[in-house]
Amino acid sequence: MRHIFRSTLILSFFFGLAKLLSFIRQVVIARQFGLSGEMDAFNAANNYPDMLAALISGGALAMAFIPVLAEYLQQGGLPKAWNLFSRVINLTFLFAAVASLFLALIAGPLVRWKFGIAPGFSASQQSLVANLMRLDLIGTMIFSISGLVMAGLQANQHFWLPAMAPTLYNIGQLIGAFILAPSTGLRLGPITLPAYGFGVYGLVYGVILGAALHLLIQVPGLIRYKFRWTPVLSLRDAGVRQVLSLMWPSLLAMFFFQLNFVARDNLASRLGEGAVTVLTYSWTLMQLPETLIGTAIATVLLPTLAELIARNERARYREMLNRVLRVLLAFTIPVVVLLMVCLPPLARVVFAFRGADNELFVRTARAFLGGVIGYSLVETGVRAFYAQQKARIPLLTAGLRMMVYILLGVLLFRRLGPPGLGLADSLVAIGEGSLLFFLLDRNSPGILKVGRTLLRVGGASCAAGLLAFGMMQFLPLPDLPLALASMVAGGVVVLPFIWPEIKLLTRL
Repeated sequence: MRHIFRSTLILSFFFGLAKLLSFIRQVVIARQFGLSGEMDAFNAANNYPDMLAALISGGALAMAFIPVLAEYLQQGGLPKAWNLFSRVINLTFLFAAVASLFLALIAGPLVRWKFGIAPGFSASQQSLVANLMRLDLIGTMIFSISGLVMAGLQANQHFWLPAMAPTLYNIGQLIGAFILAPSTGLRLGPITLPAYGFGVYGLVYGVILGAALHLLIQVPGLIRYKFRWTPVLSLRDAGVRQVLSLMWPSLLAMFFFQLNFVARDNLASRLGEGAVTVLTYSWTLMQLPETLIGTAIATVLLPTLAELIARNERARYREMLNRVLRVLLAFTIPVVVLLMVCLPPLARVVFAFRGADNELFVRTARAFLGGVIGYSLVETGVRAFYAQQKARIPLLTAGLRMMVYILLGVLLFRRLGPPGLGLADSLVAIGEGSLLFFLLDRNSPGILKVGRTLLRVGGASCAAGLLAFGMMQFLPLPDLPLALASMVAGGVVVLPFIWPEIKLLTRL
């Protein structure tokens, strides 16, 4: 079982590298474009392409595909598994091509529609959103293959290359931000980079390049595991039908999740220039620790949970989920508290925001940070149900989450602005994660035995937060050293109290 710990470290390293590159990209973009209408258009244009990519190649299909593929590997070995993989990937690419073409044709009305992407934008902004969205769909076509390749390699318990793929994706986007978008060459020490002056279109070209690199880096893994492509389209194959039976609830659940972004930007488009962009930056900041903790652990956990269920080892399944829940709480709660306290100087240094822009970003990012806890719980909770090949419960919780989010968003966005939408997101994420684990515990009692961990970690996190806040008030240091020193001091306070969970993680 130490394989989970080792694989989690591998994924955390590469996810961390990918998120670091993504963060650098966001910083470069923020310094070039600020909280501008152009960036609002770019961020809004990503909604439907991102939704389609998530549905056909991201978590939705992958979570339905991995348990079935793992079962085929157990029963028939690589040839049988790759035959199923080919059939599924052929259908997926065909669907992606048809859906992308359809979205490209209706992009304009979809942007302008009252319930569409950006009804509050000006006519010129809406036209820009439509054009950018059409280009984004090229990257989606590539991801329709690449995302399933990730699932195929992970089902073989191979995590290195899939973990590296997001890094290559971000390298492509960095090329867009550093070279393709600027009109004058950026300087990196003595080096002046070339500049092509494509503006926000350059950022989309970077997305397409990144998607291609995301696929190419995984090809050696397919070669290693002797992948053979079968040019067959079939809905009658038993394995394909099994995947589809799991997939449709997963697709709907991911559709509901992605609708949250559409609803968020729809509401934000009515709040004035910069609102959509500040929400995107705040979401990106929240995703950094959530990916390192929640996504890394949950991604590695799914094949193992599926194998435990396939071998009918229910006691080990329950014990595994209890340990993971304790680890998630011990790592996410202190991170949220310390980031909330130390965020203002970090924002001033990293994004170069000043005055009202910095205040708006800090308030919005703080509202989102509760999602680090919530989404980490959701990532593991959803995969725990998919390991049992029970897809309908995550579907129902995702649908409930979407309805509650839209209700809270409508109630809060006029009163609180962008922070209101961030707060709504955090509340529904924590609610959905808690509900998923409550339902898991009903079927396997003992998963929720985390009371002592909550009390210990919660108390230590509050003490660490107070120490960091005091240091922020009284230490005469520049912004970046002050923020880092405060976070390190808070981490030192928390460390002894989460040591049992650190040892627990090493034994997974």
